[in-house]
Amino acid sequence: MERDRNQTEFKRSLEDYLAIVAPEEKVTFGRRAISAHSARLAQVEARYGVDADVLGGVWGLESYFGTRRGDIPVISSTSTLAWEGRRGAFFESNLMDALRILQAGDATPEQLVGSWAGASGHTQLMPNAFQRYAVDFDGNGRRDVWSDDPTDAFATTARYLSENGWRQGQLWGLEVVLPEGFSARIGRGTRRSVSEWQSLGVRPARGGSLPDYGAAAVLAPMGVDAPAFLVFRNFDVILRYNPSDNYGLGVGYMASRLAGGGPLVGRFGRDRYGLDLDDRKALQRGLTRAGFDAGTPDGVLGKKTEAAIRAYQQSRGMTVTGSPSRALLDAVA
Repeated sequence: MERDRNQTEFKRSLEDYLAIVAPEEKVTFGRRAISAHSARLAQVEARYGVDADVLGGVWGLESYFGTRRGDIPVISSTSTLAWEGRRGAFFESNLMDALRILQAGDATPEQLVGSWAGASGHTQLMPNAFQRYAVDFDGNGRRDVWSDDPTDAFATTARYLSENGWRQGQLWGLEVVLPEGFSARIGRGTRRSVSEWQSLGVRPARGGSLPDYGAAAVLAPMGVDAPAFLVFRNFDVILRYNPSDNYGLGVGYMASRLAGGGPLVGRFGRDRYGLDLDDRKALQRGLTRAGFDAGTPDGVLGKKTEAAIRAYQQSRGMTVTGSPSRALLDAVA
């Protein structure tokens, strides 16, 4: 229940979210994982028309390419959340479908484990989604999204996206640069033709001209001076999997990196403490070197980093705030 109220997709800034779900080492790992399954992904793409790299993006965000599929019994998690009641009808329905999965023999109780929300398998499918879209793509007689072979999970997710309106051969979106002084209304609720956005000075971050896949929206989650994106119909389809804009941008960004694209061109700038992402990573590394474990040096200032700062400040006779600063970075660098 605590996790239900503190979902990373909705609580973190886009900068923090991408640092968590799509760091460079994960992109490198993902490219190897995608390469290892390239033949199956190509077959799934040919059947359902969903880009292999987009399926890889979902796979990467949902289970770190199959390596972190969760260990909470789905019956337990859906039962708890159905009882708690905030989304009672939704989780009760998923509990019933989870029981049907066991009844049909698609999975054993030992296999049917996943996230706190009841999603499971390589691409973290809710039981409702499994019942509606699950595919036995490898032809072994089981719709198996839980084993080490992710083939059925790829196909099931592709079918999910396809039947929810995925447009074959079209982009989800791309990073763009907004002109200085840009003040036009933006957000998913404001859609314009690509030619209109061009007339307002919107340009691809990597040069060239804007592709035209119909009406599009501009997203700038951290302000017009930070990375911005032009998103098309396929972005909305990704959100059918998870309704967070951060999630959709995370899947799209990971997909573009898996396809060989580079990091974001735009910079997020400095936070309210005057530190940028590299500064925060350096601070975490410095604290850990000094004997105060700040966790993975990802630049995301969570509870572990705050505790490390507090412990360091206390050990040095400083005012204990738990907050980073330039002076603190200089002290531990």
